[in-house]
Amino acid sequence: MLLPDGAGKQQRTDNTLIKALARAFRWKRMLESCEFATIAELAQREGIAPSYMTRAMRLTLLAPDIVEAILDGKQGQEVTLARALEPFPVEWAIQSDHFGQIG
Repeated sequence: MLLPDGAGKQQRTDNTLIKALARAFRWKRMLESCEFATIAELAQREGIAPSYMTRAMRLTLLAPDIVEAILDGKQGQEVTLARALEPFPVEWAIQSDHFGQIG
């Protein structure tokens, strides 16, 4: 029996990636509210390396449809935390090509 395209695909919620997204948006709000003056200051408070925080905060630049797909567990297998922490295009239209099929 053949299923229609898209039917029967299991959602794959990546809790590690979701947690990283949540932390990145939280850190962004903390910096924008002037609660902390620099990433280094915030990283020290959080007990993590500033370089990791900088890479993780890039997640806030992901296109809304990619963020939504991640939260819904509909991201492609190519969208992992390790891959998302690597440099990616900031233009939303190009990100889908970079990360592969979303949704």
